[in-house]
Amino acid sequence: MIVFRYLAREVMVSMIAVSAVLLLIIMSSRFVKYLADAAAGKLAPEVLFAIMGFRLPGFLELILPLGLFIAFLLAYGRLYMDSEMTVLSACGVSERRIMLFSLFPALFVAGLVATLSLVVSPLGIEKAEAILKQQKNRSEFEHMKPARFQRTGGDKGITYADDLSDDRKIMEQVFMAEMRSEGSDQTDLAVVMAKKGEQVVDPETGLRYLKLHDGIRYSGNPGEANYQIMEFETYWQHLPDTERLKHYTTKADAVPTQTLMESSKPEDIAALHWRFSLPVLVLVVTLLAVPLSKTNPRQGRYVQMIPAILLYIVYLVSLNAARGAVEEGDSEPLESIWAVHGVFLLIALILYLIPHVRLYLRSRKGEAVHG
Repeated sequence: MIVFRYLAREVMVSMIAVSAVLLLIIMSSRFVKYLADAAAGKLAPEVLFAIMGFRLPGFLELILPLGLFIAFLLAYGRLYMDSEMTVLSACGVSERRIMLFSLFPALFVAGLVATLSLVVSPLGIEKAEAILKQQKNRSEFEHMKPARFQRTGGDKGITYADDLSDDRKIMEQVFMAEMRSEGSDQTDLAVVMAKKGEQVVDPETGLRYLKLHDGIRYSGNPGEANYQIMEFETYWQHLPDTERLKHYTTKADAVPTQTLMESSKPEDIAALHWRFSLPVLVLVVTLLAVPLSKTNPRQGRYVQMIPAILLYIVYLVSLNAARGAVEEGDSEPLESIWAVHGVFLLIALILYLIPHVRLYLRSRKGEAVHG
């Protein structure tokens, strides 16, 4: 029991440290992307941390298996380098027992990953997608920043306001320019300047308008003297419908597991088997990591790290490719996703048996020589 607690502590401490570093790297890169969208006006700054919080379980379900895999390599590799594994072997702790001890923290992590992948992560992705959908449904003027020119109308117009209210409903010192095509040769340019603008909703129709106050409007063809000037106290301009994403389709990763079980769509079937395969991934990489962590003190502590991580990358890429095949309807889950698990489980078994086969062959060879 003392040996079990010692090995479990070494692995779990290493896993927490590795997972924290990986999580920081991944979340930092994703946060930079969202921050760039916020700087461009595509996202409101106040929703950034909410989106990152909801996406956190989705990051963890992929980080924890890798963190555990690297933790076994680091922790057990250090034990081999310090000859502690040799001492444990001399005290009667066999490699089979080490493997059994390793499965207990792996089962704990597999249970945590299963909870994340089956319950928590889909709920978080659904919440994050809802926020992103809401941000995309905002009108162009709600994306505006004060004292900054911004493209509107599908890049056919430019809008500028000296100042904006906190809710982006009221603008001060407004400038608007829009190009409109009239026929194949003529292009009408309309320029509007107003002291104030506000977004209003018609209570009868529900349509949204930009209501401008105390301004002037110029319209005409560029390069021609034929243009119109109109001064106004109020000027109403219809704003595009913000329900352009009303047919928004929820991604399979955001669908609850129970709903996926009742679906017959290939993408839903692939997502369901992917969620169940992640806890299995934890157990298989544990069986891979224990034999791969064996290190000769003369070779160095990290000699096995590169091939081991490359093997993990091949494993994860193969799973992704298998999921893609199921989504396309080209393969069944048993023939692709679970076949990949079977192949790498067989590799783990071969890695575990190789030293025993070598020992057996040497013993037979020795008996033959003495005989």
